[in-house]
Amino acid sequence: MGRRLVPLTLDNLQDLPQRCRGCVFWELDPFSGETALKEGTAEVEKESWISAVLLDWGSCGRLVYVDDVPAGFVLYAPPAYVPRATAFPTSPVSPDAVQLITGFILPEYQGQGLGRVLVQTVAKDLLRRGFKAVEAFGDARWEEPACLLPADHLLAVGFKTVRSHPAYPRLRLELRSTLSWKEDVEMALDRLLGAVQKEPALRPL
Repeated sequence: MGRRLVPLTLDNLQDLPQRCRGCVFWELDPFSGETALKEGTAEVEKESWISAVLLDWGSCGRLVYVDDVPAGFVLYAPPAYVPRATAFPTSPVSPDAVQLITGFILPEYQGQGLGRVLVQTVAKDLLRRGFKAVEAFGDARWEEPACLLPADHLLAVGFKTVRSHPAYPRLRLELRSTLSWKEDVEMALDRLLGAVQKEPALRPL
């Protein structure tokens, strides 16, 4: 089984799952997001967002292929590039952290360590850029597929609550060092990206 990991770019954006390419939950503020959906411009807005982040900040996602078939992805960016983040009562994300926006492993490829491979690359990228941690907004009342990661899953794989809220706590995972990350964070986020999809699948972007 051949695996190939590449940065997310405009050239491979079409390899995101269809429903992810047309969702701009995180990429636009709530009003603009609803407008884009109503006007049918969500995919164009998604492409514009990816383009802007790539130009201004650099790589903001990774895709993993298995035998040249897209099997999963992860998306991340500083909170300044994630307009929806400001709508949460537990914002802002800490200045030394990058926001884990979403991740998705196709069901047929779960349990193969692909989440671990994806996040290993992300963590090394962020450590190289000087970031200390990854933060995410969790859904404490998660009962069905949604754009937010379940808070319970985030906590179960090593995230810690940095700002409590009955519905949308903000959680943080320290990157620390490559060594400690390889032993702890790598396995933790592999479990997160895989396990979240199993009960039932997280509604990806």
